[in-house]
Amino acid sequence: MPRVLAIDLGTKRTGLAVTDPLKMLANPLETIETFKLIDFIKAYIAKEEVDTLVLGLPTKLNGKDNEMTPKVMAMKTKLEKNFPSQKVELVDERFTSKMAMQSMITMGSKKKDRREKAGNLDKVSAAIILQSYLERQ
Repeated sequence: MPRVLAIDLGTKRTGLAVTDPLKMLANPLETIETFKLIDFIKAYIAKEEVDTLVLGLPTKLNGKDNEMTPKVMAMKTKLEKNFPSQKVELVDERFTSKMAMQSMITMGSKKKDRREKAGNLDKVSAAIILQSYLERQ
């Protein structure tokens, strides 16, 4: 069964998460350098069936665009061009970084580890975006 791949786009690093084959659970996958994103997805889709790409859409609290919103919209266009067989969907990502940090604290991650492993925060944020998407389906 095809999976859903979620993307928490950042200017330098991008967090990725993926569903299980039954599309019930969101699991953190990887944190990569943003400039490697398209190549990473191509390689991932070559080995795993993916039918949907979910991209976190950052906005301000009032719902208006923030400085990252245009970059996400440009990435959406790039994803649609590079992956015409996959649906590309946007999901509100407000508060996901805070939720990811709280989740890491709850799981017992030490402050030093959270600081040193910022990549964990990115992929946990992607998993939260993906779980939100799954719950809406």
